Amino acid sequence: MTLGDILQKEQIIPAMKSSTRWEAIDELIGRLVECGKIKPEHRDAVTAVVRKREVSMSTGIGFGVGIPHASTDLIHDVMGAFGRSHGDINFESLDGKPVHLVMLFLVPQGQFQKHLKTLADIAKLLHNQGYRQALMEAPDAEAMWSIVAAQGPKK
Repeated sequence: MTLGDILQKEQIIPAMKSSTRWEAIDELIGRLVECGKIKPEHRDAVTAVVRKREVSMSTGIGFGVGIPHASTDLIHDVMGAFGRSHGDINFESLDGKPVHLVMLFLVPQGQFQKHLKTLADIAKLLHNQGYRQALMEAPDAEAMWSIVAAQGPKK
């Protein structure tokens, strides 16, 4: 599963306002609600699941990347929202550095293998310095979406 499978242009925030991982998670979940991917009445429950996962260990994986994720029975398909910040987001990352790219994704409850594979695929992609740089330099959500969509399936 690629980022292009999970994201649509409307699910990309090119200028996040968040300065902490908790604000970033809330901002990205808010975008999923705005896009109709999460029902408004499920927002708090989904946020609680993602926060619970994040408390167990930060998903700030280094290289300026955070990948908050969780499983929930409140969704039926893998979904996500992607955000970029030109400021620093304190994600309590494994490398101690701030985060600038945040990819939140959610997987339906009980799909453990899909959850692990999606996480691995996203982490591998965002470890690529050229890819991260292109996303950071893109002028807007449309350009970011073009970068994401061009990635395509990995052979």
